[in-house]
Amino acid sequence: CGQAACSRWLTEQGAHAVATDLSAGMLRHAREGNARTGLAVPLVQANAEYLPLASGTFDAACSAFGAIPFVASVDAVFAEVHRVLRPGAPWVFSVTHPMRWIFPDDPGPLGLTVTQPYFDRTPYVEVDDEGTATYVEYHHTLGDYVRALAAAGFALDDLVEPEWPAGHTRVWGQWSPLRGKLFPGTAIFRTHRS
Repeated sequence: CGQAACSRWLTEQGAHAVATDLSAGMLRHAREGNARTGLAVPLVQANAEYLPLASGTFDAACSAFGAIPFVASVDAVFAEVHRVLRPGAPWVFSVTHPMRWIFPDDPGPLGLTVTQPYFDRTPYVEVDDEGTATYVEYHHTLGDYVRALAAAGFALDDLVEPEWPAGHTRVWGQWSPLRGKLFPGTAIFRTHRS
């Protein structure tokens, strides 16, 4: 959930949201957001591969650029989400579009040249001065996601690849109008528990 902005938005829409995150630091920000807004979203520290939630008790699940790229096994995460959802319940999540993996993090012309294979599933790892991993992001292809969803018992309803908004000129990190008009930056999977 990160700092739980989506969970608070869902609560404002009438949902009874429960927010989970592995990071105690992010949950601290979520508590501060709850206090600032007066919305009491329950916060649970949990690994997405092992959710401390009862089976078949949730009407929906969602993740906006959350745990999915940061766990070694999407199979385990999808199985856990399937376990906690009621039959027919939606599971919607967004990730950086897998195609984006092949390009360098550069919003300019250098970011338009393919530098690594789409099928290279080697994780991206940042380490500190002692060599300890401080950030790890796993790469999966679109096919990897579709197969893992089917294996976990989800039916794919839609794969949304938002286009760069017309008139949007802002450059943010590696995202830019130059790149945005040529390839998608986001993949949104709309599924439901079979």
